[in-house]
Amino acid sequence: MDPVSEWIADYKIPIGRWGKQFFDFLTDNFEWFFDSIAEGLTFLLDGLVDILLAVPPVLLVALIAGFAWWLKKSWKLAAGVALGLLFIINQGLWKETCETIVLVVGATAMSMALGVPIGIWAAHSERVYRVLHPLLDLMQTLPTFVYLIPVLILFGLGIAPGMIVTVIFAMPAPIRLTYLGITSVPRPMIEAGESFGATKGQLLWKVELPAALPTIMAGLTQCIMLSLSMVVIAALIGANGLGKPVVRALNTVNIPLGLEAGLAIVVLAIILDRVARIGEGKAR
Repeated sequence: MDPVSEWIADYKIPIGRWGKQFFDFLTDNFEWFFDSIAEGLTFLLDGLVDILLAVPPVLLVALIAGFAWWLKKSWKLAAGVALGLLFIINQGLWKETCETIVLVVGATAMSMALGVPIGIWAAHSERVYRVLHPLLDLMQTLPTFVYLIPVLILFGLGIAPGMIVTVIFAMPAPIRLTYLGITSVPRPMIEAGESFGATKGQLLWKVELPAALPTIMAGLTQCIMLSLSMVVIAALIGANGLGKPVVRALNTVNIPLGLEAGLAIVVLAIILDRVARIGEGKAR
């Protein structure tokens, strides 16, 4: 290393030490708060898993297939959903699949519940969007393993931190697409509503949201896929689901188990994608 580089390295900015001090401060003063969130999420998610597992698997498969048919009125899709889920049962991964469904649906619901209002807010305030833009870039580009450590420190092991990490990873998609949908509403539509004396709330609910709904539903689809892609990462911090056998297969070089769990994730991804697109098509 040349002398200039050595001199720069000698005066290293202690980012890591400052970060550790910050998280030490949080755990020392607000441990009760983070523990309450983790315990509440764990109780809720584990309860939902127990409810799914209490239903006979074949009956639950029939209910899910029936729901898919109700959305699209397509017996082919319903049959595909049923066959995919029966394949998962055949591979002995039904319990893990139920855990993954709860994690993905829960993370998607939370991401949409937070992301859509924030996207609407950003679309109506340029200042808010200027602040959000670099934060969203950071959330989408920062390696997942970097914020895995602080989440683990604050919330411990289990499904709760797995869901929180998934929400952090997936939430930028609904924010960005909601912002895009609202800002893409044709100006003449807004002016027509204003000319009839519509308030800002009426413009939002009767003009902007209906026009932006296809884009918002595309954000839902992306959110589901991003959440599902976090299944294996979440398993590294104690979240149960299909990621757990993948990690176990990786640690033991168990090729059969890895293939079975991997195919189950692919099948579940296809099912969730088709169902989400059904909702998108119905919204239109």
